[in-house]
Amino acid sequence: MTQSEILTAIHTVLSEHMQHAHLDGFGPDARLNEDLYLDSVLILQIFLNLELEYGLSVPEEAIAKQDIETVADLVALYHQGDATAVVPAFALTGGTSDEGVHGEAYYDIKVHCFVSCVCDGLKRRGLDHRPFYFGVWDAQFAIGDRFELLYHAPGITQEFLHGWFQRLYGVAVREWYDPERTKIENLASLLDLLQNRSDTGSVMVMLDMFHLPERENKFNQNPFPHYLMLQETGDPQTWFVHDPDYRWEGEIAREKVIHAIMQPTVGGGYVFDSTQARTPEPDDLKAYFEACFVRETNPLVDAVRTIVTAHLARDGGITLSGLTAAVRELPVITIRKYAYEHGFAFFWRALKLPAAEFETWCEEIEALVQSLKTLHYACMKLSQTGDRALSAPVFERLDEAGRLETRLKDKLAEIFDLWCEQNVAPRVNVTMLKRAV
Repeated sequence: MTQSEILTAIHTVLSEHMQHAHLDGFGPDARLNEDLYLDSVLILQIFLNLELEYGLSVPEEAIAKQDIETVADLVALYHQGDATAVVPAFALTGGTSDEGVHGEAYYDIKVHCFVSCVCDGLKRRGLDHRPFYFGVWDAQFAIGDRFELLYHAPGITQEFLHGWFQRLYGVAVREWYDPERTKIENLASLLDLLQNRSDTGSVMVMLDMFHLPERENKFNQNPFPHYLMLQETGDPQTWFVHDPDYRWEGEIAREKVIHAIMQPTVGGGYVFDSTQARTPEPDDLKAYFEACFVRETNPLVDAVRTIVTAHLARDGGITLSGLTAAVRELPVITIRKYAYEHGFAFFWRALKLPAAEFETWCEEIEALVQSLKTLHYACMKLSQTGDRALSAPVFERLDEAGRLETRLKDKLAEIFDLWCEQNVAPRVNVTMLKRAV
């Protein structure tokens, strides 16, 4: 197909097969996310429809690795001669080619909004925030009653993380939002906190990012609960928004922010001041790692396996066609796996291990992320076609993702044990000591 024909096919897929509502600005230069409001899941849906309706396909590995910005980028992927133009979706975190993991330059991972917010103050004080990411790669998620994957659910709280943050760094994180109070009452508390915020204090709030269309949203979930931080400005009609997770800050109309906060889909908030933050003690870091580290299983892979199996069984009204919706939030949880790079980097630097080998493990982490993206595409294909024979590739991808993550955990456990030998004093058995005396 020519470039023009591919462009027409993409427009037809969006308008006729996906009934996409935001096509006024469609054209080669249109940005998929900012102009056409297409998130990562909808882009996968375009790939799938182009394959099923037009026979247009590229290797699934290429689909997983693409970081496509515009419609023209998408066309180029299919046009003869351009299909090999694959670029990584995320850069590796080894720093510059000269410094590597042992230098000061590194790619700062942003994969968990609560963690990004509390770590923002640590970075400003020059403290190493990377150990706190031990709690991210297997952070909480849920499986809903209809066997759907949920990164946000009523039973998921930040209690574990904010408790450990205080123990590790000495920073008290206080929850100001009270779920027993009304939205209006909680808003009044927020307004008071913002008015009386100290110069070094941080006020964090959960809002529904879907209702802030001014902000770029790569996932475009509806709803999309998200933590960020607020300050008042000299203009009473404007608030300063600081979003460490999305690396953005700027002013937004106060009423628009309040509208996103008041949505029934969200509720939560914390206050903290990082001026007294300190370097964690080795014993506390050891305890935190052990509290976070899920050694024998891979919860995300296991959860998706459970969900796929339930949809294949079709018990209780659970249908195979519903699998696409059931795994829609997989990309939001998948990016948490990049937190492994902070874990590896922390121990690698402390142990002064070879930088070249660290880069190899970064590639292994990237392979895990890409395998989960490919798994997502395979699930969507199974769901949309209804062809149960396509369940075999889904389970093959589940097995591959599990194998890759287990390999990462095995290595991480190895270097953690080595770090403990060098940094954590062995505990004295007082009873045995008394007997010896």
